[in-house]
Amino acid sequence: MITALVVALSAAIYAGTGDATPATVPATPVSTGVSTGVWVGTWAAAPAGAEPGTGTDGMAGRTVRNVVHTSVGGTSARVTLSNLYGTRPLTLTHATLAIAATGNTTGHSAAVDPATLRRLTFGGATTVVVPAGGQAVSDATAVPVPPDADVLVSTYSPTSAGPVTFHPRARQTSYVADGEATADVTGAAFTGTSPYWRYLTALDVLGGAADGTVVALGDSITDGVTSTPGANRRWPDVLAGRLRSTAPAVSHPPRYGVVNAGISGNRLLVDDPLRGPAGLDRFERDVLDRPNVRAVVIDLGINDILRGRRPADPQAVVDGLRDLTDRAHAHGVKVIGATLTPFRGHRGYTDAREAVRQRVNAAIRADGVYDAVVDFDKALRDPYDPRGLRAEYDSGDHLHPSDRGYRKMAETVDLTALKGSARAEP
Repeated sequence: MITALVVALSAAIYAGTGDATPATVPATPVSTGVSTGVWVGTWAAAPAGAEPGTGTDGMAGRTVRNVVHTSVGGTSARVTLSNLYGTRPLTLTHATLAIAATGNTTGHSAAVDPATLRRLTFGGATTVVVPAGGQAVSDATAVPVPPDADVLVSTYSPTSAGPVTFHPRARQTSYVADGEATADVTGAAFTGTSPYWRYLTALDVLGGAADGTVVALGDSITDGVTSTPGANRRWPDVLAGRLRSTAPAVSHPPRYGVVNAGISGNRLLVDDPLRGPAGLDRFERDVLDRPNVRAVVIDLGINDILRGRRPADPQAVVDGLRDLTDRAHAHGVKVIGATLTPFRGHRGYTDAREAVRQRVNAAIRADGVYDAVVDFDKALRDPYDPRGLRAEYDSGDHLHPSDRGYRKMAETVDLTALKGSARAEP
């Protein structure tokens, strides 16, 4: 981790600069251990690449206010800010966190609840320098974070670090203001909107509401690219809702936060500068490095089948999925794997690609790849033509599910399969 380097560098450069925290925004010192519980992920977004058009100016002189949605709550919070794709150090002189204003539950406003506004610090300093290619984790800040709520994280940088590290398919409106506006509670300064998440890659909470994290690793289907914007209807969102539920049909469901590590267009085996590193290459960053990760649900491989010039080798896909399982087991993480969903009618469909999908799914169902299987294929396919999606579960492009389809996926996950330990290796 580079956090120690970041803190030391920022302290050396900015000590004594007089960067005062406004009296109206409480600055929380480094956590003193007053809060109890464990750190878990309540929200995350995998950094996917460098935002086009930001190579020269970045977001210099502007405030970014990211809107994210929690899966579980806590009594303290911390954030991770990434400069993975920046070419110069990213200087952030102001950063705040707040809960959305009352009534703002779907991210349609930049207003915040003033009682929850907190100045974020890094090693006790309100300014942090994030090296090019690196990230910074804030100090813990004491703030009540509700489950199933919008949190607004604002950052201001006076200078450009080059390309902005971003997640392009947020399905969530975030905001931009000219100048330094991190402490603006009304949202009036935020005259610009954005369909992206910028710099922010994780929100963790401390408390007793959850004792672990489950990560959803996947591509655009996990990213939820055809779900209703601002409504939090991706399948990991619905899964989080099920885990929060006390429905009697589920006996002692696991107490996990849910984080989404989907990247649209992502492949298991091949890196892509526009769609993120391969699942094999980002597994540690996006899954194993999450706090108290207990389980991962993997739904990767469809783009390896769709995007290659020739039909993918099904054995290579299966071997890649097994590799992820082995690496998860080495860290005590349980693996639930999904069958690959139908795509007949999509422009990339061919009979040869369908044959690859069937062979990969056969291997997944044979119980030799994962600890447990969630059969998304069976849940979504048309019973009269299993090569395609059922009409009500089809967004219209014959590849990505509708909101109803995403809900069906989440309802298919056996919550009890998320509990317990990883399968022992022979």
